[in-house]
Amino acid sequence: MHTLNSSKVEITTFFLIGIPGLEHVHLWISVPISLMYLVAILGNCTILFVIRTEPSLHAPMYYFLSMLAVSDLGLSLSSLPTMLRLFVFNATGISPNACFAQEFFIHGFTDMESSMLLVMSFDCFLAIHSPLIYSSILTNARVAKMGLVFLIKSMFLVLPFPFTLKRLIYCRKSLLSYSYCLHQDVLKLACSDNTVNFFYGFFVALFMMTDSVFIAVSYVFILKTVMGIGSHKERLKALNTCVSHICAVLIFYVPIIALASVHHFGKHKSPVAMVLIADIFLLVPPLMNPIIYCVKTWQIREKVLGKLGLK
Repeated sequence: MHTLNSSKVEITTFFLIGIPGLEHVHLWISVPISLMYLVAILGNCTILFVIRTEPSLHAPMYYFLSMLAVSDLGLSLSSLPTMLRLFVFNATGISPNACFAQEFFIHGFTDMESSMLLVMSFDCFLAIHSPLIYSSILTNARVAKMGLVFLIKSMFLVLPFPFTLKRLIYCRKSLLSYSYCLHQDVLKLACSDNTVNFFYGFFVALFMMTDSVFIAVSYVFILKTVMGIGSHKERLKALNTCVSHICAVLIFYVPIIALASVHHFGKHKSPVAMVLIADIFLLVPPLMNPIIYCVKTWQIREKVLGKLGLK
């Protein structure tokens, strides 16, 4: 710690929190957490490998799925070091610079995943509404450009976070609320003026949440299109193409909404519930997305089983 004056001491180390009250079993908790990370990383790498090596999967839907897998890998690898250090070795300390870097990647890949879910909802709508001109609208070149634009947008949107946090002085508390670093969590530890950080963080959160609004609007149009199909069997077939995406959207947004609701409206917030929801947000989507798409998309399932020699 560096002394600022007689009444303030600058914090040089932040401390992450595991699961309150269960510190004595953190090592045992690390076993399922490690397995979840392993399955998530292997699952998303498998998705990327299969799409890369199978020419029949070189189509817009699968390119978007590979981008979703990249964002899931980014989320997993961003939180992996601190989560394992915390639960396996009970190492709670993290330097401010490492914390700022981690929250940059976590928020960046979170926004990228949100953007991919949005563009995949548009892909579902286009496939159902205009199947005859689908391939002429979503060409490989356009899909690549869209992916690049969303990647650049996501990274540039959160790029100011580490720099604006670094200019603040931290001297009040050093204990964070979760098992990894988040912008709003670090911000509350500052004892210097953080007005700019607060409003920019609010703008970024609002910007990210617009994706969920546009996803909801997309599904309104999807349902309207499906209800216009005469055959009941064809309606079910059309909706079935979006089941995997609906599951991915729910898995991603439900923990975010639950965490925000508990944080803002919970009169008696449980620290354990807050930590668990925050951990679910980072652990479950990267784990479940490859499983969902392998189970519900027969083209992916067939190719994965073929690669494993189980066809």
